[in-house]
Amino acid sequence: MPTLTTSLPALPESIDGLPNISGWEKQVLEVTNQKSPVFLPKTNLRLEDITATFTVALHMHQPTIPAGANGQLISHLQYMFEHQDEGDNHNAGPFADCYKRLGDIIPELVSQGCNPRVMLDYSGNLLWGFHQMGRNDIIDNLKRITCDPTYQPNVEWLGTMWGHAVVPSTPIPDIKLHIQAWQHHFASMFGWDALARVKGFSPPEMHLPNHPDTLYEYVKALKECGYKWLMVQEHSVQTLNGEELKNKHTPHKLVARNSQGETVSITALIKTQGSDTKLVAQMQPYYEAKSLNHQGKFPPIVTQIGDGENGGVMMNEFPPGYKQAWQDMKQNGGGTKGVVGVNGTEYLELIENAGANPEEYPACQAVGQHLIWERVSDSQTVEQVIEQLKQENSNFHMDGASWTNNISWVEGYENVLNPMNQLSVLFHQKFDSLLQADESVTQKTEYRNALLHNFLLQTSCFRYWGQGTWTDYAREIYQQGERLINS
Repeated sequence: MPTLTTSLPALPESIDGLPNISGWEKQVLEVTNQKSPVFLPKTNLRLEDITATFTVALHMHQPTIPAGANGQLISHLQYMFEHQDEGDNHNAGPFADCYKRLGDIIPELVSQGCNPRVMLDYSGNLLWGFHQMGRNDIIDNLKRITCDPTYQPNVEWLGTMWGHAVVPSTPIPDIKLHIQAWQHHFASMFGWDALARVKGFSPPEMHLPNHPDTLYEYVKALKECGYKWLMVQEHSVQTLNGEELKNKHTPHKLVARNSQGETVSITALIKTQGSDTKLVAQMQPYYEAKSLNHQGKFPPIVTQIGDGENGGVMMNEFPPGYKQAWQDMKQNGGGTKGVVGVNGTEYLELIENAGANPEEYPACQAVGQHLIWERVSDSQTVEQVIEQLKQENSNFHMDGASWTNNISWVEGYENVLNPMNQLSVLFHQKFDSLLQADESVTQKTEYRNALLHNFLLQTSCFRYWGQGTWTDYAREIYQQGERLINS
């Protein structure tokens, strides 16, 4: 009897020159909500042989910018190749190599008898950019380690927001749209079976919203889209008592409660320390795991993510550092005993198969929420308490927390955020009622193009890189989107 994934039609990667980000929502939901284990049937790891574990993820992104002929949307990677004399654009070739090289490194290590693991997080913008540029060499290398059963479970893909939008400043109605669009696009590139294996989520900039209603909608959307777990930065969460987490090397249960008192939860793997790419380039998580004692019922896990291409340390030091670590493990237990690398879903499936219950993981919540919940009462709403806390403490905010803790993603960027929110409002005003009447609207080019522009305007880069050219790009994307929606 054919499985659901084999009976579904293959999706086109691109439609009318646009990335395939909508039109098959029902099928995507059916595939992503399959409950059968992903790694358990294929893993060569046994818990009883393991003293400690670690997992590393690589985050890859290039924004889409209106910098082609006549304001055409192109990948920033393409712009780098076409303007080698500007800034750091001479790194275009090395960046492209970074996006591609895991497709060579993983098979090389496996052929040498190593047992490598890596988690990959590529934004929708970047995946579309490869297609726009005709970089089939990169796509084929990624397909090799994604679709060939030889390399499962060496490689795990993590879902993310399609347009690299930071969740706290993303209009709430668009959060789920970004999540689904990435799944949709990924299925069109790598197939339904590959999508069915995507169970972990990597938030852009490791950003966790701490406003109760935003966090609730975010976690609810992740669960509805079939995600089993989320990676969170250690300082973006706290215990339910408002304290720092005591054991960062064990899975947690992230609890989200909204203004109405409704709660939803999802498993969280805690990313420790800052975002220094040296931690990943030099395989620090492996060496940290070697120092941990196996005191609990299950082996601890050290979780780390870094930019996969950014900076000399990732370009140059990562390949030898990565290879050396797996060779070291091969010499000390064959890569399956002692301290071993795992992928996130693989680890969770192993411990849950051995009796761990996600409902019993230590509970945590977004940082700052303890102060809210200890004051909310029948006479005081969540919003009233938030306003009180802001007046009492200038450091208190509901902008969320991320690995760029010194940068607010909201303050000082009203000239981007206002149009961003405005375009979202225009989009939903036009399409929500049409969708209620006819779900097939998402298959239309008009819808897909408007959705794309809505996403692109929410890309974090237009704020992260400050005022000037990047806000000009944002204004152009807004104007294109507005024309599309109003036409």
